[in-house]
Order: sequence, then structure tokens, then C-alpha cells
Amino acid sequence: MTTVDAVLILLAGTAAGAINAAVGSGSLITFPTLLALGFPPVLANVSNNIGLVPGGAASVWGYRRELADQRRRLLVLGSMSVLGGTAGAVLLLVLPASAFRAVVPVLIGVAVALVAAQPWIQRALARRREGRAARADVGPGSLLATAVVGVYGGYFGGAQGILLVGVLGTMITETLQRLNALKNGLVTCVNAVAAVTFLVVAPEQVDWRVVGLIAVGSSVGGLVGSRVGRRLPQPVLRAVIVVVGLVAIVNLLLP
Repeated sequence: MTTVDAVLILLAGTAAGAINAAVGSGSLITFPTLLALGFPPVLANVSNNIGLVPGGAASVWGYRRELADQRRRLLVLGSMSVLGGTAGAVLLLVLPASAFRAVVPVLIGVAVALVAAQPWIQRALARRREGRAARADVGPGSLLATAVVGVYGGYFGGAQGILLVGVLGTMITETLQRLNALKNGLVTCVNAVAAVTFLVVAPEQVDWRVVGLIAVGSSVGGLVGSRVGRRLPQPVLRAVIVVVGLVAIVNLLLP
């Protein structure tokens, strides 16, 4: 790893931490960066996942006020995130690397589409919330949805936050900011349990240089994103994520 590579990974980690806290889909910055620098897809995904855990914790801390009265909800849904994240991580390690390389372009494509469609998703959620009383509980639908997104996140985490906000927003009546805070907590649960699984089962797939750089960058970005991310020009940020995601798809499909 050259000095330039290290700086690029650190910057990508910082951007990913901020994006994850404010919007979600930060992995669509770090993962393509690692691929472009020549890291194998599975190793890049595993190292990226572990490195983003501290950034997730930082974003949860930054949104602690919005989470203060959602502890029960976070605990109940978090248990489903842990189950789903574990299953997804096991699938990543059990299935051959060729399967990951074949599936990931599709997953990135779905993630990019979700990022591009986020304004419409938010407006649809806002309309759905109108005239409905707030619910503090969770039901079977939100439990199942959280587990399914957890499987996706444990296997490949790109845009799992946007998936969570989209599906949970149709089942739990809350403001987007409070849903975003809940999303940060659940995504961190998924990444953390997947990270533990990777470390125990496949430590050879971890590049600690990458993990350290992304961890430092994402921690700083998570704190910054939780404070000022809402003020960033969202259309510009969304365009950058979409472009980076498309580049990643092309990079994976090239022989």
C-alpha cells in the first residue's frame, strides 16, 4: 500500500462515515475505492465492514438525543438486525468468491437505484405519515423487514441504511430524522455482528491496514455527519454516490 493509497482510503472512510450518518450508502464510496486500488472483492468487503463499525458507533452517539426514547424499539429491532447480519456474514464466507463477484454488481445496482430514488421515497413516506397517529411499538412486519435487511447488510452493506428507512417508514410512524437515528443504530448492529463473525471465522480476509484507515476516517466522518450532514446539498451528494456506484459496477464487470 502506497502513501497515496492510504490517503485515498482514509478520505473515503471519512466520506463514508459522514454519508452513513446523514443519509446511508457510505459503502458505495469505500468499497469501490478499495476495488479500484486492487483489493480482492471479498477482502475489500470484509475489511470495509469492520472499518465502518467505529463510524457507526460515532453516528449513534451523534444521534443520541433522537434515540433516547427509542431504546426499546432499538433493542427489539436490533436483535433482528443481529440475527440477519450473522446470517448474511455466514453466507458471504460460505458462498464462493465467484458468487459474490457475480451478485454484488446487482446489489450495487439496487443500492444505486435506491439512492437515486431517495427523494421520492421520502415524499411517499411523508404522505403516508399524514393523518396517522405515532406508534412506539413494533410489529411482525417491521421485525421481518429488519431481519431481511440485516441479511443483506451482513452479505453486502451498500445502502442498507436507505433500505431500512424505506421499509421501516412504511410500518412505524416517525419523523425521518428519528427514523434515521434508528437506522444508524440498526446498521451498526449489523456491521458489528458481521465484523465479529468475519474475525472469528475468516481472519485471513481482513486487511488491518485498510480496517485502521477506514475506522479512523469513518469515526471522524460519523461525528461530522451526525451534526452537519443534514445541511449538505443532498442532490450533489446523491449524484456523487450514484456515479461512484456505477463506476464500481463497471469495475466488477470488466474481465
